[in-house]
Amino acid sequence: MIRDRVVAVIAAFNEEDRIAATVSAVKKIDGIGRILVVDDGSRDSTGDIAEQAGAQVLRLGENVGKGKALQKAVVAITEEIVLFLDGDLGDCADEAGKVLTPVLSGAADMAIADFPKPKKAGGLGFVKGLGRWGIRRFTGKAMNEPLSGQRAVKTELIKGLNFESGYGLEVGLSIDILKKGCRVIEVPVNMTHRETGRDLAGFIHRGRQFLDIMRVIAKRSLKNPGAVSQGSDRA
Repeated sequence: MIRDRVVAVIAAFNEEDRIAATVSAVKKIDGIGRILVVDDGSRDSTGDIAEQAGAQVLRLGENVGKGKALQKAVVAITEEIVLFLDGDLGDCADEAGKVLTPVLSGAADMAIADFPKPKKAGGLGFVKGLGRWGIRRFTGKAMNEPLSGQRAVKTELIKGLNFESGYGLEVGLSIDILKKGCRVIEVPVNMTHRETGRDLAGFIHRGRQFLDIMRVIAKRSLKNPGAVSQGSDRA
């Protein structure tokens, strides 16, 4: 059965105000057989609320960061496809069905949600630009949404990968999976989540993102010095 093929894995840290809506929206997606919320050491009622909403919950005793939290979940996954989602999506999480479809049909090995433009002014584009540059440098693939955590992927492709901690997770996953020669596509969705503005907190957040992505790129450069893809963009 299709429902036995897919698990939705939702990383959540202190998301008690949105996690119930997120889980309820994911339930509406055709093909989802199981919803697993990874409660990454939340100090609020995230885990309890997720469980009440109908999700299975993996509770971590301490906050280890999104990448390591997801990796702990992936180890025990037996389903063929994983749909990774963030806990703050709320009611729009059902849009992830558009991301799941091409992987279910075999049209892609990994599909990534391409968000609409944010409603309020955010950063200056340096973080996304760095992510795009890093992915293209190692794989030859041009991507519009390098930081999107909403993605469906075949489980066999991520088993054994070392998920990056911090904000470099998504860029690292894209590079590692593309370097396997896999088909990766982006799918337009009408999704929103918490946005950071052009205030001090927003710029500090983006500064951390930039540094984490730089670490991901530097790590892969050290492993493969001078390894730059000359290939054309893959479909």
